[in-house]
Amino acid sequence: MTEDARLRELICTLAKSMFDRGLTGGSTGNISARTLDGGLLVSPTGTSFGCLDPGRLSHFDAQGLLIDGDKPTKEMPLHSAFYDTRSSAGAVVHLHSCHSVALSMMPDVDADNFLPPFTPYGIMKLGQVKLLPFFMPGDPAMGDAVRGLAGKRSAVMLANHGPVVAGKDIEAACNAIEELEDTARLAMMTRGLSPRALSQIQVQAIVSKFGVEWDR
Repeated sequence: MTEDARLRELICTLAKSMFDRGLTGGSTGNISARTLDGGLLVSPTGTSFGCLDPGRLSHFDAQGLLIDGDKPTKEMPLHSAFYDTRSSAGAVVHLHSCHSVALSMMPDVDADNFLPPFTPYGIMKLGQVKLLPFFMPGDPAMGDAVRGLAGKRSAVMLANHGPVVAGKDIEAACNAIEELEDTARLAMMTRGLSPRALSQIQVQAIVSKFGVEWDR
């Protein structure tokens, strides 16, 4: 199996895994990954994570031209913004995961640090997650908002919409966005119960030990 074919299969396998576990439903969500030659493989518009076809993924060359496959997701500006501002980005995933969307609607969340520090893994895999305001689906302004962060965040939360995460490769991006949803679920489960979060000293120790990007 060629590297291109392996990557296509992996994108579809991971997408189906997330769909099967209810992390995004229907035809929601989109996913992309860098190819070895600097191009991109992207989930097509209107497709379900539950049944992506490896042979029909949108395929862009290194200059950003669609060279084969179906029409790409309308959220391409989001993906492009991460790739253009983060040289380490090898993949980008966007979900409509319920608990993170629910948390984005709460009036008291910190827009600069969306996730509460409940476990070390959310900190290690995501750093600080920026909560962005609501945009209409497909609005290029979402990409502009990500560009405005100048590559300082690997993850953002689109209010009333869903999370977007960039990772070094497709597996890292998927693992990180699942950690985001898990932490949001913990936040919603414990809301109003005064949960004991990690202290600032503990957070800083994790940031230092694991070299986490931690920029406001």
